[in-house]
Amino acid sequence: MTSPELLDPELAAFITGNLSLQLAATDAAGLATVVRCVGCRVSADRRRVTLLMPRSQATPVLAGIAANGRVAVVFNEPSSYRTLQLKGRDARIEAPLPEDADALQPYAAGFARRLAPLQVPEPYVRTLVSCSPEDLVAVSFTPLEAYAQTPGPHAGRRLAPGESGA
Repeated sequence: MTSPELLDPELAAFITGNLSLQLAATDAAGLATVVRCVGCRVSADRRRVTLLMPRSQATPVLAGIAANGRVAVVFNEPSSYRTLQLKGRDARIEAPLPEDADALQPYAAGFARRLAPLQVPEPYVRTLVSCSPEDLVAVSFTPLEAYAQTPGPHAGRRLAPGESGA
């Protein structure tokens, strides 16, 4: 069981901050599959994280989640390489909320702003993270483990509750 301390307010703000988001799952044979996500939200009590993705690009990931519920999600800030990984074992596929579709364009715009200093063209970014509301699917899970994945000597270190990994 997770606690709000694992995902403190600072980490919750970080992971919902228009980052590069990838969700991974494994199939029955243990092979990993990954999908780029187009948004993230955290429940008010910080016990559940929900990732948004195009269903059409997530078929293998969704099959893995349906089979075993295990996920790993990487949240990356491109300008600093700050990276956090969360893992869970109770992921479930959900219908997106009405406000999720409304968040698609702001996420794409925010991610494009993050990549602008790196000279990544905005049209490219918007294409990379585009998703029609009709294709949107949500995956929700309880984060049970958090890891610092920022390149450097502490990469791969498990974070204690309340630790930011920055």
